[in-house]
Amino acid sequence: MPATPTPSSHLPTLLADWYHAEARDLPWRQPEFHERFGAWGTLVSEFMLQQTPVTRVIPHLEAWLARWPTPTAMSAATPAEVVLQWANLGYPRRALWLHRAAIEITERHAGEVPRDVDALLALSGIGDYTARAVAAFAFGDRHPVVDTNTRRVIARAIEGRSQPGPAARRDLVVMGALLPESDEESAVFNAAMMELGATVCTSRTPRCGRCPIAGDCVWASSGFPDTGDERRRQARYDGSDRQARGAVLKALRDAVAGELPLDAVIHDWADAVQRDRAIDSLIADGLAEASEHLLRLPR
Repeated sequence: MPATPTPSSHLPTLLADWYHAEARDLPWRQPEFHERFGAWGTLVSEFMLQQTPVTRVIPHLEAWLARWPTPTAMSAATPAEVVLQWANLGYPRRALWLHRAAIEITERHAGEVPRDVDALLALSGIGDYTARAVAAFAFGDRHPVVDTNTRRVIARAIEGRSQPGPAARRDLVVMGALLPESDEESAVFNAAMMELGATVCTSRTPRCGRCPIAGDCVWASSGFPDTGDERRRQARYDGSDRQARGAVLKALRDAVAGELPLDAVIHDWADAVQRDRAIDSLIADGLAEASEHLLRLPR
C-alpha cells in the first residue's frame, strides 16, 4: 500500500473558512432540520443522495419526512407505499432498503437510529459511506466520510492525479489522516471536502480559480497532468434495462391500486424480451409481484 499522504497543516482552516462562506444552503445542513428529524433525517437524506442530484432529492426528502418523520412511522408502511413515495428518484431498491432499515431500527434499537458505526453497518442498505456520514453529521463523531467528491479532491490535491482510482478501503485511511483532531472540526472538514468536490473540484470542468486550496494542490502544482481514468463507466441509460425497469415501475405507480394485467404493462415497449427481463428483475428485487395474470407493487 502506498504511503499515507501528510496533509498541509493549514488545509482544515482554509477549507473551513471557505465552507462557512460558500457552502450551499441545503435542508439537511440547517439546525432546525436536525431538531425536527434528528439522525433519521440525516439517514434518509443520505439514502436519497446516493447517485442522485441534490436538486431532485430536496422535494422528495421533504415529502418523505413529512409522511414518515421517524423510523417507527416508516416501519408501519407497506413496501408498495414506500415504492410509490420514492416516485422517480431512481435506483428504487434504495426505497426497500430504507424501509427494511426502518424496521430494523424499530425492532433492534427502540426506534432510535444507532450512533455506533458497526451498528449502522448492520442495517439494510448501509455501507461505509452512509454509516460514517450519519455518525459524523448527525452525531458529530470523528470519522472519515468518503464519497465520490471527496475521493476526487484527495486524488488531485493530495496525490496529484487527475481522477481517483476505483473505490478502495485505502480512501478511508487517507481521509482519516487528513481529519483534524477535534470532533467539531472533523465534521466540518468532511462536509467541506464533499462540497468542494461537488461544486469546485468537479470531474470534467474543475474551477481551479475558485478553489480555496489551489496553492496546496499537488495536481495544480504539477501542471494538471492527465493521469488517466480507471473508474468504471456507467452504461448508457437510453435503451437500457434500467430504462425498461423504470418504465415498468412508473406504469405500476400510475395504475389504479398499483397493479396491471401483465400483458398491459408497457405493452408498446419496442423490445418485448427486454420488457420481460425488466419485469423478471423487478420481481427478483422485491419491487414487484406477479399474481396469476397480474403484476403489482409489493404488498
